[in-house]
Amino acid sequence: MRQYKGMYIIRPDLTEEQTKAVIEDINNIFTTRGGEILEVNEWGARELAYEINDFKKGYYVVILVNANDDAVLEYDRICNIREDVIRHILVRE
Repeated sequence: MRQYKGMYIIRPDLTEEQTKAVIEDINNIFTTRGGEILEVNEWGARELAYEINDFKKGYYVVILVNANDDAVLEYDRICNIREDVIRHILVRE
């Protein structure tokens, strides 16, 4: 298992409950595959550096996880599929 730091941006037009559900779903990707969530830092709604899919703001979440390759691939796959995640990245520490 390796340590990864990642960030994802959630659409700003979701309700608070929907945003919390997205964060929980993303966390479950790692925990159900034997990983460990070390830190979840919600930055909140912020201006984007450039417009993405007609959004000028996004809800930023930074995560620090211990994960295996399976969890990392699943994170990337799920974030690409979900319409409520507009950008994501995960890099090895």
